[in-house]
Amino acid sequence: MLLQISDKRTVQDCPQGGVMSWTMLLACLRGGDCRVGLFLTSALVLSQALASTLLDHNGHQGHPLHSTREGRPKLLLLSFDGFRWDYVDRVPTPNFHALMEEGSKVEQVENAYITKTFPDHYTLVTGLHAEAHGIVGNEMYDPDLNASFSMEEPSAYEPRWWAGAEPLWVTNQKQGGRSGGVMWPGADVEIGGVYPSRYVAYNASVSFEKRVETMVSWLGEGPGQGGVDFGVLYWEEPDESGHNLGPESPLMDVVIADIDDKLGFLRNELRKKGLYERVNLIVTSDHGMTQLSEDKVIELDKYLDRELYTWVDKSPVVGILPREGKFEEVYEALVDANPNMVVYKKDQIPERLHYRHNRRIMPIIVEAKEGWSLTQNRSTGPHMLGNHGYNNSLPSMHPVFVARGPSFRKNFIKSSMHSVDLYPLMCHILSVRPRPNNGSLSRVRDLLSEPPSPTAHTPSGGRAQTPSYATALGAFLGFVMVTGFLIVVVKQVTLKQLPGKRLGNREMVQPLLQKDLHL
Repeated sequence: MLLQISDKRTVQDCPQGGVMSWTMLLACLRGGDCRVGLFLTSALVLSQALASTLLDHNGHQGHPLHSTREGRPKLLLLSFDGFRWDYVDRVPTPNFHALMEEGSKVEQVENAYITKTFPDHYTLVTGLHAEAHGIVGNEMYDPDLNASFSMEEPSAYEPRWWAGAEPLWVTNQKQGGRSGGVMWPGADVEIGGVYPSRYVAYNASVSFEKRVETMVSWLGEGPGQGGVDFGVLYWEEPDESGHNLGPESPLMDVVIADIDDKLGFLRNELRKKGLYERVNLIVTSDHGMTQLSEDKVIELDKYLDRELYTWVDKSPVVGILPREGKFEEVYEALVDANPNMVVYKKDQIPERLHYRHNRRIMPIIVEAKEGWSLTQNRSTGPHMLGNHGYNNSLPSMHPVFVARGPSFRKNFIKSSMHSVDLYPLMCHILSVRPRPNNGSLSRVRDLLSEPPSPTAHTPSGGRAQTPSYATALGAFLGFVMVTGFLIVVVKQVTLKQLPGKRLGNREMVQPLLQKDLHL
């Protein structure tokens, strides 16, 4: 509804909470009606205070959304699978160190338990521990579905396995953004009925360079051309080489140097597209890697009959599903069987691991100590020289983390963070209201070039909390009350200022557009 005021200016009556232009207020005051001005001042302050507050899914104050996609920040999350935090100092890595000087570095990132590829990649984009998002392993069994999942099987593309959480690429799209996924675990799966705006189905044979060219082209395109403002990009190395060679092998030096060259290729492609200073780039990983030995192998066949249980997932953390009525027999046979492994009943798994509260976590968990391997028998599989999946308190399991771009501080080093905190950080950068999560923006706000004002956040301990519907309802009622008040006041102002007869050629200016309103 367009309202004409005494100086022949017009404003637009905004439906979002009754926000009005200060132009109207000044006009009313100039007209000499101080009483109306006082009413309008009170209503305007209240309505703008309410309208400027956006509630996230935890009922906490969020960040104003950009009114147009063209104005949204751009963010690229890149994962080099299995890139341990200390690899950057093992050989010359000029591109990693350039990012550190241009941006921020975190020395120790405590990732999610168990420290395996699929659980940790889903944690990065949901801010949830594995028990909360439901991807509890690279291989899983769900007793309710009576079905099994494997990252190497078609089951990995079934939406039902991913439905326990909403990844950031989906949330970004629901709030007006566009997302792109290149080979990231889960980014080629329909989650909550949504695929990324642009994505490439997983294909290990596609080169890193081709993956980068695809992603950078999306980031460089405008929204009308199908461009994206948030992208996730994945590369399999140095994980594969770390398994085959072992992280302590001198041959890994060449692999690490090659990863740095690949990072250099990405930097150059961003420069060529004029994106290097516009895109916020986060380079991280899912986990680290530790050295194995053929002398450090635990064979469960020595302690337990295979007929008594089902083996789920792979070393070094294995789920044990006892046959019906055999739980205590299986547990007692394993609990003190070998000093180089720890055996937990599900309800006794340490709370700090956040690995109890999900039906896909097996009744008994066997965890090998660092450097040891679990198998049923040496003959059941090839022996690797490097592995991950161990306790997330171990430095060898921690991934690299560097970030640069307009949102990040320059030449800044942070001692530690939790991987669940990356999600609220990315939401802040993208101006996206986060879903319930286990992370905390306050713990990583010092990475930002312009730290946000302190806000409440989901507690880091325990599971993600449910939304505060009472808070949201209160905000809604506040909007309704203020809007009603404004309608009455505006009606009185309008009637008072209507001329006695209709005037022709009324002078009017362009009404304010949504993007001009300061919400």
